[in-house]
Amino acid sequence: MKIVYDRIVDMRGNLITVFADGVGLGELAVIELNDKRKVYASVLKIAGQRVTLQVFQNTRGISTGDRVTFLRREMQMSFSKELLGRRFSGSGEPLDKGSDVVGIPVDIGGPSLNPTIRTMPRQMVRTNVPMIDVFNTLVKSQKIPIFSVPGEPYNSLLMRIANQTDADVVVIGGMGLTFSEYQAFIDNAEEAGSIQKTVMFVHRAIDPVVECILVPDMALAAAEKFAVNGLNVIVLLTDMTAFADALKEIAITMDQVPSNRGYPGSLYSDLAARYEKAALIEGSGSITIVGVTTMPGGDITHPVPDNTGYITEGQFYLHGGKIDPFGSLSRLKQLVIGKVTREDHGDLANGMIRLYAESKKARERQSMGFKLSRWDDKLLNFSYLFENRMMKLEVNHPLEEALDIGWEILAECFLKEEVGIKAAILNKFWKNEQSQINQK
Repeated sequence: MKIVYDRIVDMRGNLITVFADGVGLGELAVIELNDKRKVYASVLKIAGQRVTLQVFQNTRGISTGDRVTFLRREMQMSFSKELLGRRFSGSGEPLDKGSDVVGIPVDIGGPSLNPTIRTMPRQMVRTNVPMIDVFNTLVKSQKIPIFSVPGEPYNSLLMRIANQTDADVVVIGGMGLTFSEYQAFIDNAEEAGSIQKTVMFVHRAIDPVVECILVPDMALAAAEKFAVNGLNVIVLLTDMTAFADALKEIAITMDQVPSNRGYPGSLYSDLAARYEKAALIEGSGSITIVGVTTMPGGDITHPVPDNTGYITEGQFYLHGGKIDPFGSLSRLKQLVIGKVTREDHGDLANGMIRLYAESKKARERQSMGFKLSRWDDKLLNFSYLFENRMMKLEVNHPLEEALDIGWEILAECFLKEEVGIKAAILNKFWKNEQSQINQK
C-alpha cells in the first residue's frame, strides 16, 4: 500500500524533509506539484519521523503543501536491448528525444554480483592503444582509473577506447560534462560507427547535482544486465571526482560531519560500491570499468584519487598528453601477458621500459651539459622513437602490430646484444633486416 503525505516541512537545495512513518532507506517517492507535474525523489536519511529525500531535479516550484507518495520500492531503470544507441539523464529520462524504453524494471544501486558466480580473469580487453595493450594490459573484469589533471585529454582517450575496444557493449557514464564534452561523445560515437553498441548516461553541468550521483548506478545497472545475458561490457566513467564532489555537496546540505577536506566519511565505501561491480561471470559475460579521476592541482594525496587507489587494480596515469609508463600500472596484466598474448610480449615490454628509463638519465646529462657517450646517443634516439611511435595518444595499432613496431624501434637504435632481452626471444623476434640497415 502506498503512503501519501501532504506536508513538506523543510527544503534545502535538492533535499526536502517530511514527517512520515513506515518508509525505508532508498525508497522511491513521487511529489505531485500544484501544476500537476510529478517529480521523483528517494529517501536519503531517516531520523525518527523526519524523512529526508533527495529530489531528482531542481526543487524550484515545489511547495510545502505538495503531496509526497512513497512507492514501496527503490529507484529502477527499464532494461532492454533498445538501450543501445540511446542517451539518458542521470534519472533515466531520454536526452535524445526518443521514446521511453519499455523493458524489465531493474533496481539501481544494488549489491555487487555474488562472488560465487565470479571467475578468475584470463582474457585481455583490446583497445589498440599501445601504452595500454603492450605495457599495462587491460584485463576483462578489471577496475582501473585514469589519474589525470583537468585539461588533459582524458575524454579523448575514453573515446578512443570506446571506438576500438573488442567489448560487445560500451556504457558511458558522464558526470558534470559541459555541452561541448557531451556533444563530443555523441559525435565521436556516430562518426566511428560505435553508436549502435553504446549507451550513455549523462549528467551535464547544468543538471541538478543529485543526478550526478545516479549516473554510475544507472550505467552499472545496465552493464550488469548486459553481462548476465552473456555480453562483455566496458563501462567508461568520467569524472569520478565530480561524482565525489556531488556526494560532498549533498552531505554538507544534510549537515553531516565532514571528513578529509570536507568529503563525507563514507567516501571510500561510496567509491568501492561502484568499482566492485566489475566482474567476470562464470559461463556468461563480464564488466570492465575504466573511470577518470581528476586530481585537483595534480595532488595524488587528494581524498578521491587516494581512496580510489586502494580500491582499484592499478591506474593509467595521463600526464602531458601521454600515458606515463612510470606512473601507470595494471595489477592484472600478468594474468594474460605471455599466456593469451604472444610469447615475446612480457620480455619486450619490460626491456623497452628499462631502456626508456635509462634514456631519461641520458636526457638529464644532456640538459646539464655533460659530454654524451655513444650509448647516450643511442638512448636519446630510442626515447624519441618510443615517444612518437608508442606513447602518443594518436597512435593506433593492434597489439601484434605494436609488438612488431617495438622490435623495429629496438633494431633501429641498438645492437642485438645491447637490449638485455634473453637470447631465445631475440633469436625468434629480432628484426635482422632493420638492424643491418641501422648499422650501415
